[in-house]
Amino acid sequence: MAAVDTAAADLIGLLHANAPPERFAAALASVEAWPDGMAEKTGAIELARMAMALRNRLDQHEQRERGMLAVIESAQDLAARLDLPELLKAIVMRARDLLRSHLCWLSIYDAATAEFKVIAADGAIAERTGRMTAKRLRGVAGVVMTTRLPFATPDYLHDNRFTHDPDLDDIFRDEGIVALVGVPLIWNNKVIGLLFVADRYHRTHTALNVSILCTLATHAAVAINNAQAFADAQSALEKAELARIELEAHARDVQDAVEAHERLTSLLARGASLGELCLSVAQLLQGGVLVLDDAHQVIGRATAPGYTGTAADAFEPYGPHSAALTRALGESRRAGRSAIAYRAGNEICRATAVIGGDGMLGAILLFRHEDMRDISIRTFERSASVIGVVLLSQEHMAASRSRDLSALLQSLLSPRQGEPAMTRERAERFGLDLSAPMSLMLVELEQADVPALARRLRGGIGAPGVLVDELDGVLAVLCNTRNAADLPRVFDAALRPDRPQAYRGVLSRPAPTPAELPAVHAALRRALPLLGRLGMRDRIVQQNELALYSVLFETQDAASLKDFLDGTLGGVIEHDRRRGSCLAITLLTYLDNQQNARATAQRLGIHVNTVHQRLASAAALIGDLADPQRCLQIHVALRLWNTATPSAVIDPSSA
Repeated sequence: MAAVDTAAADLIGLLHANAPPERFAAALASVEAWPDGMAEKTGAIELARMAMALRNRLDQHEQRERGMLAVIESAQDLAARLDLPELLKAIVMRARDLLRSHLCWLSIYDAATAEFKVIAADGAIAERTGRMTAKRLRGVAGVVMTTRLPFATPDYLHDNRFTHDPDLDDIFRDEGIVALVGVPLIWNNKVIGLLFVADRYHRTHTALNVSILCTLATHAAVAINNAQAFADAQSALEKAELARIELEAHARDVQDAVEAHERLTSLLARGASLGELCLSVAQLLQGGVLVLDDAHQVIGRATAPGYTGTAADAFEPYGPHSAALTRALGESRRAGRSAIAYRAGNEICRATAVIGGDGMLGAILLFRHEDMRDISIRTFERSASVIGVVLLSQEHMAASRSRDLSALLQSLLSPRQGEPAMTRERAERFGLDLSAPMSLMLVELEQADVPALARRLRGGIGAPGVLVDELDGVLAVLCNTRNAADLPRVFDAALRPDRPQAYRGVLSRPAPTPAELPAVHAALRRALPLLGRLGMRDRIVQQNELALYSVLFETQDAASLKDFLDGTLGGVIEHDRRRGSCLAITLLTYLDNQQNARATAQRLGIHVNTVHQRLASAAALIGDLADPQRCLQIHVALRLWNTATPSAVIDPSSA
């Protein structure tokens, strides 16, 4: 009996010390080694077995307690709102520790690739284990995904209950994984992920272990869903904030647009000039503004203070961007909106057509370093309407002034001139002094819009008292003689954008009184056909140069004039053409200088002997100059030839 008591005391001591199962197994073996004849042996063996069973129940209670603690800690982590990666990492570490496993990982299902991707792992040896991906229908992942139930295998690499993934098998070999158990992460009846624990030896997990693993997987599913919900809520808040900011910006833009419209309307109501409107638009839109007429000529410009762009100043009506601008204005006219015309360096040119009446009055160009918001673009387009009112008003005023100017010009050039006092008063309104000498210029153009050219010329002449209009298809310019010297140059500059356009014109001698203007006009009209028959192009000649020829040849046609010149000068002109000589110019200079060879030599800058040699050569070709009648005929022919041939105008340095 003493032996049984001793054995019982030893077993109680082991239970009290929470000794490992091996100690209980040793105690049982010691009792079983007692002699078979001892009466207490059977009772002692039963007592040892009862102690071992109690020890196992205590282990189970401890495991349940640790599982509950792990579940509680996971729940606390969820309540503490850890960020998702930290929370999932904590769940993986607890699962591995609780089940005493070598390895644990958690993967999330990616619907786009139909794969499970590892996002948290603990206990891995190989680096690529933490980057594993599992196909949806392969391996344990495929089984759990399909059944939505836990799945365990004591020997993964040799288990034939599922389709193996060669890549995963290689990773598991590297890790030495043998046993494996996986449970699903389920949310709204869908598998959104998997939680695995693995061991490097054959192992069968208890139902309690699997149950705890499922609970942790549920916590992970809740965490993932909460994180997604939080991300969605955060995204919604951010979108709401962006919408609020956008709404506030739009409200400010609308307010700015209203203020801009009121400002432009106020300027228009008080009769602001085109320059004031340009400056207001430039300030509102913070850029450089140009206003063009229907011929792309700049009629207004302004730059916002502080704007550093230079493209507006470099604009040329018929420059390198002309084609792009024309396309943009065509698009603007069709669509009723502005359009980006071109880029010049780091600046953008936005253009809008200005429409008035039945046609296009012009255009507005806005230069900025970057494009504008839509509502600012609308402000720019509305400014075109305001400026269009000004341009239309200016056009009406110009049309009225043009009508008055045309009436005055026709009255002065008509044989039946109007009442002198009324004519004088109307002329004074245009700055024309009828008491001073006047000069008239008529210009005939080929294939040109003469009325449009007249309008452009009126705008390009800065001097007052210059009347410009179209009369019977011919451009007429009347001014006081003191202002007439620059008329050919100004006309050529105004015509230049429309090149090539052939023209010919004649500038009259001064007319002392208005009464002489009708006769001057009639004489110039007779001179224009003569210039045409002479074949003259792109020149404006003085009336005095044509006086003799008007009398002699104004009734002759071009063929008759050519026959006259060929018959009189043909030999000299052909000689100069073939040899590059200057016989014709030398002969003309000689006759202009009263047949004085020394004066001719001085005029041409050559030796007098050279003059005599050239005269002898010319006489051999066209006859002797001793006959006065023949000499006059040759002189007239040379003057006609010189008038009709601009390149033959005498240049002493070349002769």
